[in-house]
Formats: sequence, structure tokens, C-alpha cells
Amino acid sequence: MTARACGAPEYRGEGVKHRILVVEDNPLNRELLCDWLEVEGYEVRTTGDLDGAMRSMGHYRPDAVFWDVQLGNQDKLALAAWMRKQPELCSIPVIAVTAHALVTKQSSFLQAGCNACVSKPISFKVLREELERWLQTART
Repeated sequence: MTARACGAPEYRGEGVKHRILVVEDNPLNRELLCDWLEVEGYEVRTTGDLDGAMRSMGHYRPDAVFWDVQLGNQDKLALAAWMRKQPELCSIPVIAVTAHALVTKQSSFLQAGCNACVSKPISFKVLREELERWLQTART
């Protein structure tokens, strides 16, 4: 599946909005995250698999990545590990979205290179806080 833009990029007085890549294989969850992020004021692109995410980052540099770590039968830690090895991508915050509530599972995602881990069902309050936190950290 190839990456697609969810909506037209908008510009604010201070410049281009933050760009977010959503990597989610479930179309309903992908659309939900996309809609929410656009309402929050972000430019969003989506893809449904790891290959699409990697291809997309070849020409679209996001400011952050939301990544469903349960992408079918694909290696659940491959995206974060791959990004951390790429000099131009290694500083981009990766926020894992997972159905795994176990602290030990979430810990493995963080050790693999994710900056944060948010459990499903998604709390948009927590998602907003993590996104703002990591975007701020990436700027400094």
C-alpha cells in the first residue's frame, strides 16, 4: 500500500504545520487517527504497512510517526529500528500505538527505538500530550 495524503496541507501564520506519518493497517483506525490529527492542525500522510512507510520517508520527511506495532504479520519492531539507523530519520519521534497494555511489552517497543507507547483504545488526550511532548523535544 502506498502512502497517501489525508488532506491538503494547510499553512499557519508561523509556517507549515507539523507533518505526521500514520502507519496503520486497519482502514478505520487509520481514518480515525488521520481525521483527529487534521482537526488538531497537522498535515497527515498515511500508509498501511512498513514498506509503504519506508518508501514514503524517502520523499516525505515527517516531524513524527504514529505507528501501529501490530501490523499484520510484519516484524513489529522493524520500522523503529530502521529509522534509528538512518541519519536523516533517526531524530524523528516514533509513537507506538498498541493493543498491548502490558508494561513489559511496551518496554520492548521503547527499547527498539520508539519514543513513546500509547495503548488502545486510544485516549486522544494522552496521544496529544505525547505528540506535543516529543515534537517539543525534537525541536530543542
